[in-house]
Amino acid sequence: MTDRRDMLKLAGAGLLGTGLSGFGAPAALASGAPASPAPAPAWAKGFDGQRKADLGDGRFLNPIMAGDHPDPSILKDGADYYMTFSTFDSYPGLVIWHSRDLVNWRPIGPALTRNIGSVWAPELCKHDGRYYLYVPTKGPNTSWVIWADRIEGPWSDPVDLNLPNHIDPGHAVGEDGSRWLFLSGGDRVRLSDDGLSRIGEPEHVYDPWRYPSDWVVEGFAPEGPKIARHGDYYYMITAVGGTAGPPTGHMVIAARSKSIHGPWENCPANPLVRTRSAAEKWWSRGHATLVEGPAGDWWSVYHGYENGYWTLGRQALLDPVEWTDDGWFRMKGGDLSQPIAKPKGGTVAGPHGMALSDDFSSLALGAKWNFFKPAPDERRRARVEDGALVLAARGKAPVDSSPLLLIAGDQAYRFECDIEIAPGGTAGLILFYDEKLYCGLGFDGARFVTHQYGIERARPANPHGRPMRMRVTNDRHIVTYDTSGDGGKTWVRFDRGMEVSGYHHNVRGGFLMLRPGLYSAGSGEARFRNFTFRALD
Repeated sequence: MTDRRDMLKLAGAGLLGTGLSGFGAPAALASGAPASPAPAPAWAKGFDGQRKADLGDGRFLNPIMAGDHPDPSILKDGADYYMTFSTFDSYPGLVIWHSRDLVNWRPIGPALTRNIGSVWAPELCKHDGRYYLYVPTKGPNTSWVIWADRIEGPWSDPVDLNLPNHIDPGHAVGEDGSRWLFLSGGDRVRLSDDGLSRIGEPEHVYDPWRYPSDWVVEGFAPEGPKIARHGDYYYMITAVGGTAGPPTGHMVIAARSKSIHGPWENCPANPLVRTRSAAEKWWSRGHATLVEGPAGDWWSVYHGYENGYWTLGRQALLDPVEWTDDGWFRMKGGDLSQPIAKPKGGTVAGPHGMALSDDFSSLALGAKWNFFKPAPDERRRARVEDGALVLAARGKAPVDSSPLLLIAGDQAYRFECDIEIAPGGTAGLILFYDEKLYCGLGFDGARFVTHQYGIERARPANPHGRPMRMRVTNDRHIVTYDTSGDGGKTWVRFDRGMEVSGYHHNVRGGFLMLRPGLYSAGSGEARFRNFTFRALD
């Protein structure tokens, strides 16, 4: 019998009892009978009890990167793998992650520190010993390039490529040594030999495979072209069907050519990845890249939404690849709901992920904390001093305060912090999607302020004054707040709970996630100490 929690997930998504026969659903689901999913395996635990993929027995359980890690761009560099993701309006951005086994990843640091707009699907590559990041942005609508001679940086200042009508660049080098960016919509543009400018205008070179007209998708939207070389062919892997929307929309297709200049032949097995039923664990799977594993086998990295947890954003998934006798390939991981044998031949370079708890002995901007839509001088607002994060006030509320945020990838978690505000200040802890959709609890010297639906609501009396310890619990979208006037020895439940399952892209847009964080508004400075994060079972 279907687990009650799974039933609630489907009901909350508006998908329970829909039949979904047009989605290619299992017969039981198409007939209206509830499916009976296999018991969900448990993830391993890492820093702060956060879930991690490596089960420690030669297997892993997706996601390899929990929480919002969309549009993965992965680079194999000898025995090392590097990966980065879209970071949108979070800065410092484009955090680069390192692995030697494709499963355990550690942050190196951010490559982008200056706000150049909302960063969409980037491309990380290496050519002639130099690392490049091709970075499309919205507002302004263009693409940029930054480069470094070492993956750790320093990275160059961004160079504008003046590509206003395309996103999702995929770097490729032709058989003649020419450099190209393949772009959304089946287009490409020539790059200069140094990769720092474009030559000429984009040209249309590929008409992507189209799905049957009665499939339930968000829209055609060909995007995310990635080029891989294997044997005699170049392979172009593209996403179609829309990034979010219906869970069955986003998918992976492939085409191949013996020349970088085409013509491109569509794979007869398209789509190679697609969510076919709302009962599956991972929805809207797509935006894939092929990568050779440590032992010479092949894998694919792409993103997907977790069933019932749109709020966590698009998470990074790893799928084994099998090459077939006809020179094509297949994805072999099924719906990715069950453990898979780890890639062979790799080594674990270090413990996966990072602690989100912070004693503020240093200022971990970039890999851990990010400002949302920072102004050019935002970095000056924050400093660490005597074990405290000191954050100068900005704006009047989270809407205009450029809060500091984390990426949390667990279904349930709790975070808490000691907070002390100056006279005239307001500060607190929040769950933040964007400046129009957030919730949380703040306070000034006399009153609390509740944040809900992206607006400020009730203002009950604050019995603690200007210092207090505050705790936020997000237990599978049920949010509660507790406050303490004695440093956490005793807690008082705040009389306002919230349900936040709708704080996600399909309600608000923006392709973001609901992120825990803190803010400082009003005037003066706020001091945050002893920030602790703990994932909950």
